[in-house]
Amino acid sequence: MENICLNCNEMITANFCGNCGQKKYKRINRKYVVDEVQYTFLHTNKGFLYSVKNILKNPGKTAKDFIEGNRVNHYKPILLAFVLSGISAFISYKIIHFEKVLKAFYEEYTPNSPVLTDFMATLNSYNSIFMLLLVPFFALLSKTVFMKWGQNYYEHVVMNAFVLSYYNICNIIFVYPILFFIRDDIQLFAIFTSFILFAGSFFMLIWFYKGFYNERSLKTIILRVLGIFGLIVVAYFIALVIVGIGFSIYAYIKGPEAVQYLLPKK
Repeated sequence: MENICLNCNEMITANFCGNCGQKKYKRINRKYVVDEVQYTFLHTNKGFLYSVKNILKNPGKTAKDFIEGNRVNHYKPILLAFVLSGISAFISYKIIHFEKVLKAFYEEYTPNSPVLTDFMATLNSYNSIFMLLLVPFFALLSKTVFMKWGQNYYEHVVMNAFVLSYYNICNIIFVYPILFFIRDDIQLFAIFTSFILFAGSFFMLIWFYKGFYNERSLKTIILRVLGIFGLIVVAYFIALVIVGIGFSIYAYIKGPEAVQYLLPKK
């Protein structure tokens, strides 16, 4: 029985069936459970920590190695982006209280309407989650900018998962501790957050793509990254136009009461 695959009835000569891949029969006992628990936690943690360590050292090279086939020791990059985005969102919302701090900033320092204040505060609180949802979009942008450099769209999805993971790791280790200690100074908090989001992201992308395309010149990489930011700005304004048109139609249908929530506080 132990030498016969219970899935396809083929003879097993090793630990796994050579026909279907099922593991050789082993009776469930204490050793079996201990081995399974040990494999689940230690193997998962090893892959997770291995990927995090390598991303911190050189995110671009790590992504390139993975795409080119060196994958056995790595955590799945899209799953890694999910996990790190969740950790980042939990810290920003539950520990640093992004939404509370930024809502106070927008209410005090800018004459925004309540809806815009709420939207911006929520967006910044869950920034890592929104960026995770936009990975397919960012992949489209990077694929457009690096069109003739050899990677297909799905490889760009994986690349952007590594970029997001790198961004989240840097936030969790370096940025969030600083924000935690300056959260009572809402103006400094908002300025520092904006700086990291734009300037920090710019230099992160340069470092990432220089590591991935190490044979390309730094000047070429900078120009390509500027191209990505340019496309993001264009997409942002297109989104604003679409939202504006959509709200205009909504306001026309619903009447004056539809705009009351958008009016600035007196």
